[in-house]
Amino acid sequence: MKKDDRIIELSKIFWEKAVPSVSIDCVVFGFHNDSLNVLLLRMKGEEAWMLPGGYLFKDESMEDAARRILYERSGAERIFLHAFGIFGGLNRSESFFDAYDDTLWHKQRFVTAGYYALVDQTAVTPAIDEFSDRCEWLPVDQLPAMLMDHGLIVQTALTSLREQLSHKPIGYNLLPETFTMPELQSLYETILGEQLNRGNFYRKIMRYNILIKLDEPRKGGAHKAPNLYRFDEEQYKKALSQVYW
Repeated sequence: MKKDDRIIELSKIFWEKAVPSVSIDCVVFGFHNDSLNVLLLRMKGEEAWMLPGGYLFKDESMEDAARRILYERSGAERIFLHAFGIFGGLNRSESFFDAYDDTLWHKQRFVTAGYYALVDQTAVTPAIDEFSDRCEWLPVDQLPAMLMDHGLIVQTALTSLREQLSHKPIGYNLLPETFTMPELQSLYETILGEQLNRGNFYRKIMRYNILIKLDEPRKGGAHKAPNLYRFDEEQYKKALSQVYW
């Protein structure tokens, strides 16, 4: 089936199955080799990239829709998900479908809900679909050209993530199961784009009471091996529900 015919076929399905004028775009952050990355896809025949997104079905909540979209794109199930903004600029997306009839579902005006997700990048397998030819992790500080308003959505998500760092813990879904304190600090510094005082960082993190110090330090290296930690999942979830100043 040709691309245009398939889009028209999907349009008919969405008119019956989805909520009109509401879409969801997901900014998926991953952390690997001291780089904060974002999951992007490129449509066939396009040079610019876009975020994984989709529509809200009539029988699901907004968060369930976001989780479904992310699972379809990456297979990720254990994710931290946070709604960070609404984007409703005039003609923000409908111009992308100018070549189609005005009755096309995709060409209607959509207000999109932005969600950012934090995932273990090493546990995610990016997946293309019938309309895309690439889906991969790209550094958030080296974004390529983006379709529609997706560049703005990424930057707004990053700002929201940085603001959250000031009063809530981050890291459970971005780091491996065990990690060192320098690795956790490196994650914070990469997100914030600045260096942090080691002592102040240690005191702030320990105040959350979310870490479990393991008996065995990480082996290897010429100097004393740093201690290993893992997150206390129950305490971590409790900390997310509180505000620290």
